[in-house]
Amino acid sequence: QVQLVESGGGLVQAGGSLRLSCAASRRPGSSYAAAWFRRAPGKERDFVAAINWNGMITTYANSVKGRFTISRDYAKNTVYLQMNSLKPDDTAVYYCAADYRTWRLASMVQTNYDYWGQGTQVTVSS
Repeated sequence: QVQLVESGGGLVQAGGSLRLSCAASRRPGSSYAAAWFRRAPGKERDFVAAINWNGMITTYANSVKGRFTISRDYAKNTVYLQMNSLKPDDTAVYYCAADYRTWRLASMVQTNYDYWGQGTQVTVSS
């Protein structure tokens, strides 16, 4: 079983920055792609960013392109989401997810991801 633990959420003013982290327990011998999704109050969970197994492919939602950056540290088995120029519309619970099936890709499809973290709250004040 894979466990994902997010951290780094909090309250920030509009225009500020936060970095989310997602630490994964390793499944020996397996590569995985990782992604961040978010659920705003009263809305469905939406795709934010994804990174494939070797970090060579990244995908972003249009709403965060140029502001957010996804990256990974293999030594720490951790995936990051650097969020800059935050807006009140970025307020949501952010979830980390891992994909052990289509790991060569950086998929936006939620059903490709089999493992999910518990979520971390990000609140951006105006």
